[in-house]
Amino acid sequence: MRHLFNPLQCFLLLFPIAAFSAQADLIVSGRWVVTMDGSRRVLENASVAVNGDHIVAVGPTAEIVKNWTAKQRIDVSDGIVAPGLINTHTHAPMSLLRGIADDLKLQDWLEKYIFPIEAKFVNPDFIRWGTRLACLEMMLGGTTTYTDMYYFEEVIAETTKEAGMRAVLGQTVIGFPVADAKTPADALQRTENFFRKYKKDPLITPAVAPHAAYTNSDQTLKSCRALANRYDRPLIIHLSETKRENDEMMVKRGMSPTKLLESLGVLEGRTIAAHGIWLDDADLDILKRRGTGLAHCPSSNMKLASGIAPVTKILDMGIAMGLGPDGPAGSNNDFNMFEEMDLAAKLAKISTMNPQALPAMQALEMATITGARALGMEKEIGSLEVGKKADMMIVHTRRAHAQPLFNPVSQLVYALKASDVSDVIINGKIVVRNRRSLTLDYNAILNQASVYGARIAAK
Repeated sequence: MRHLFNPLQCFLLLFPIAAFSAQADLIVSGRWVVTMDGSRRVLENASVAVNGDHIVAVGPTAEIVKNWTAKQRIDVSDGIVAPGLINTHTHAPMSLLRGIADDLKLQDWLEKYIFPIEAKFVNPDFIRWGTRLACLEMMLGGTTTYTDMYYFEEVIAETTKEAGMRAVLGQTVIGFPVADAKTPADALQRTENFFRKYKKDPLITPAVAPHAAYTNSDQTLKSCRALANRYDRPLIIHLSETKRENDEMMVKRGMSPTKLLESLGVLEGRTIAAHGIWLDDADLDILKRRGTGLAHCPSSNMKLASGIAPVTKILDMGIAMGLGPDGPAGSNNDFNMFEEMDLAAKLAKISTMNPQALPAMQALEMATITGARALGMEKEIGSLEVGKKADMMIVHTRRAHAQPLFNPVSQLVYALKASDVSDVIINGKIVVRNRRSLTLDYNAILNQASVYGARIAAK
């Protein structure tokens, strides 16, 4: 009996479907893949496939390499592949002021040292080299997105793109003359120009950043909110960082900084508030209702003796709170997000006298998916999932301080270091390979940092 085959059947007999694989630009493989997806899956012997700027597959390595052909592969047999870390609060160019004034209260640090030094030295060249130094340190330590508040943010944006990093960049608005603006009105105009220039940038999200309620007039704060909402951009602000800030606001205005911002309509839109240490229950209710994201800066808060944020209460309420190192000029001195995870977890435990407070997974969430939610970017970054931006790091575990390895999440938070990061991918592009930056000139940046250090010390 004759068997008749149509052309499609003949094709499938000669070329079974299983023999075909889709094309990817990059496959990243490791001993573990910590996805931080909705189920918080931790996969063993797994891979992530990337096409263009986004993730196209996550799963067991055998399955990924069977179904995908890649132009390039990174395979670290002892590595942990994890989402890139998200820094929700910093002042990047202050890297050039690292350690300039330590062991001081916040107001003394700002008013006696930082503001006067900035008045003398901050200009576009300072900003460019300070940002290069900051981006170099952050990328080498696994940070793929950072949130900034400083001056000349358009220069910071250019330099950040040069590095290949993702960032939310807030142009500072403050009620006295500063390096890039003599008045708040000037700063607001700079911000609007910044918004227009980076309207649809794949890496840069421009923001307006009124420094704080106590350094701006009510009208300026309202104008910042109006500008942010007109362009659908975030507003970044320091909030209840010190007891003094809260006490003085109560004396002058009869309400907390959060209640003042609420009364002015400043929280009516996408907002990221840094520190949030001295928040009472009424403040937290406002922030939850407004969907405000918070940035917890444990190193800075401890070093400046500003206080301990009620992190567990904040997270239990469902308020998104990420992590940030703050500035490196005395309030912290580095951009190490591994250190912030570790300190956040331990500070929560000792402040509540509960060893189960802020467990390792929750600390890692703050540095990844919860941090993304605080920025309003959880649909784009913060986890390794199909369709999301390809932002990830590989962390080596073949280290004396990382063996044996029973739980990769615990190891990331409590044992591994920023210096254990070997490779970093941002927006689908490899920016760090084998501990070497592919986008920034390491030696040139360190040399220029030394030049600036000598120049500032001489003054």
